[in-house]
Amino acid sequence: MQVFRRIVGAALAVTLTATTAMAQQTHVINKSALDQAVQQRVSQDQADREAIRTFLQNPTVRDVADKAGLSLDKAEAAASTLQGDDLQRAAGQARMVNDQLAGGDSITLSTTTIIIILLIVILIVVLAS
Repeated sequence: MQVFRRIVGAALAVTLTATTAMAQQTHVINKSALDQAVQQRVSQDQADREAIRTFLQNPTVRDVADKAGLSLDKAEAAASTLQGDDLQRAAGQARMVNDQLAGGDSITLSTTTIIIILLIVILIVVLAS
């Protein structure tokens, strides 16, 4: 019986030591790196939403949407709810059109630009619905 107690005691001591050692291991990523990654994601999402807002507030985009009967107020509200890949995709397209309009294409809009504008507005509304 005394041998059994020693074996159980030794097993418990080994288990307790192993558990303590595992609890003291460092994490794969430290807290500051995790905080930095989260902050980068938040900043990128804010920049994406701002690109969409800039796109939707452009007078040329407003004119095209009005002529097509699309509500930009609904699109602006929907843009604030986009997340992840949907947000990145819509922002990328909005940036492309913003660059075209900033480059002087606002005077002579091509059919392609008008179609892209309409598709982006519709995409934003549909994705957020």
